[in-house]
Amino acid sequence: MRILFFARRFYPEIGGVEKHVFEISKRLVSLGHSVTIISEGIHNIAPQGYFSLRDGATSLDSSLLAMTGIKSYKIPVSKDEKKKKFQIWRWLWNNRELIRDADIIHCHDVFFWYLPFRFLFPEKPVYTTFHGYEGYPIKQNAVVVRKFSEKLSWGNICIGDFITKWYGTKPTIVSYGAVTVKSPVLRDTLIKGGKEDSALFFGRLDDQTCVMTYVAGFELLKKQFPKFELLVMGEGKYKTKIAKKAKHLDFQKNPERYLERYHFAFVSRYLSILEAFAANRLVFAVYDNPIKEDYLRLSPFAKWLIIAKDPSELAEQVTYFLEHPEEEQKRIDKAFSWVKKQTWEAMVQNYLMLWKKTS
Repeated sequence: MRILFFARRFYPEIGGVEKHVFEISKRLVSLGHSVTIISEGIHNIAPQGYFSLRDGATSLDSSLLAMTGIKSYKIPVSKDEKKKKFQIWRWLWNNRELIRDADIIHCHDVFFWYLPFRFLFPEKPVYTTFHGYEGYPIKQNAVVVRKFSEKLSWGNICIGDFITKWYGTKPTIVSYGAVTVKSPVLRDTLIKGGKEDSALFFGRLDDQTCVMTYVAGFELLKKQFPKFELLVMGEGKYKTKIAKKAKHLDFQKNPERYLERYHFAFVSRYLSILEAFAANRLVFAVYDNPIKEDYLRLSPFAKWLIIAKDPSELAEQVTYFLEHPEEEQKRIDKAFSWVKKQTWEAMVQNYLMLWKKTS
C-alpha cells in the first residue's frame, strides 16, 4: 500500500507523536509498504540537510530516513496560526498528486489539514489517530473539531480511554502506544542499576508534563535525603527555572538509556511511562487537573503507577518506596509483564487491522 501520514511535527524533531509516527512508518516500510510523511517545517527555515521542492516545500534526505525508506516532506509555515492553515492547504493543493496517488491517508491529530481534500477525494480512505489533549480546561471548539474529525474519518485510533470520556469520541481501536523491550540479559542489568537516591524526568518542560510539580517534590525530598538527585531532561518554557533547581540536560534522542543510571522515573506521559516500565523502573506520575487524572487512572497500567496530585504526596510516596524496596519490585515486575507485549510490531498490526476493517 501507499500510505500518506499527516503529522504536525516529525523527525528530526523529538517528541512522543514524532517517535510514534517514525517507529510505525519504519516497520510499515519493512513490510513492503510505501510511506510518505507530511509535516510542518520550522517557521520557514529549512534545517541543514533539506533541499527545496516546488512551492517552498522541503524534503529530508538524511542518512537515517534514507536507510528506512521513509519519504518526508516539510511544509514551510509561519508562526501565525491563522495564516498557517491556508499555507498548508495551498501547499497540499499544489502537491495534490501526493494525496491522489496514496491508497491510505492517515492524520495524526491534524485532520483539518485534509479537510478540503476529504470532499475532493470522497472515496479516498482517510483515518485519524487522536493523541493526547490540548490542555485544561478543554475548549468547546476543541471537542467540536475532534468530533468533526471522527465523523469524516473512516475509522480512528484513540491513544487512551480518557479521550472517549472527555471528547465523546467513539474509538475504532484504543491503544496506549508501544515500546522496544530490552532482552532478558539487559533487563537483569537494568534491575540492578541506578543510583539509590535519584530520579529521572524526561519530556517537554511545560504544564502538560507537570514538570514543576516533580521539581517541587524533589526540593521536599532533598530536605529528608540530602543526596537525592534529580535529572531533568528536556526543553521548554521552564528550562531556565529548572536549571537553577536540579540537574538539567537538553532532550536526548534516546532518553530511555538514562533510565539505567537513575532509580525512579518521574514521568506522566504514556510513551515515557511505557519506556520506564520496559527499563524496569518504578513510575511516579503526577496530575494537576481532572483530565490528566483520568488520563492516568483510566489506563490499564494505573495499578502499577504511583499516582500523586501534588509535590507533598509525591515526596511521601517516594519516601515509602525507598523504605520498602520489596513493594517497589512487585510493581516493577507486574508492569514489565504487561509492557513486554506492547511492541511496535503489535502497534503496526493495529494500523493494518484498522485499514482492513474499515476499508
